[in-house]
Amino acid sequence: MTPSFAIASRRISRAAAALAAAGGLICLIGRGWRWALAFLLGAAASYLNFHWLQKVVDALGAKLAAKPSPKFAILIGLRYLLLGAGAYVIVNFTSLSLPAALVGLFVPVAAVMVEIVIELVYASS
Repeated sequence: MTPSFAIASRRISRAAAALAAAGGLICLIGRGWRWALAFLLGAAASYLNFHWLQKVVDALGAKLAAKPSPKFAILIGLRYLLLGAGAYVIVNFTSLSLPAALVGLFVPVAAVMVEIVIELVYASS
C-alpha cells in the first residue's frame, strides 16, 4: 500500500465513522431509536464490506509470491452471503426500519465522496 493510499484510506475510515455517528444522531432525533439503530446497522455492515474489499485490494496488490490463504478466499465469497443474511434478519425478524438500513449502506460511499472533495481541494496546494 502506498503512503498516499494509506492516508486516504484512514481519512475515508474516519469520515465513515463521523458520517455514521452524525446520521445515527439525526435518525434518533428525527425518527426514533429504531431508525437510528437500523441506520447504524446498515453503516456497520457497509463499513465491514469496505474493510473486506480493502483487504482484497491489498492482497491483489501484494507480490505474486505471497498467495492468499484459503480462509481469505472463503471470506471473500461469504461476505455477500453474510450481508444478505443480515438484511434478511432486519427485514423479517425485527421492527427496524428497512429504508434507514438501506441509507446506512451508503455511508462509505459518502465517505469516499468526502475524500474526493478533500483531494480536489488540496491538490492545488
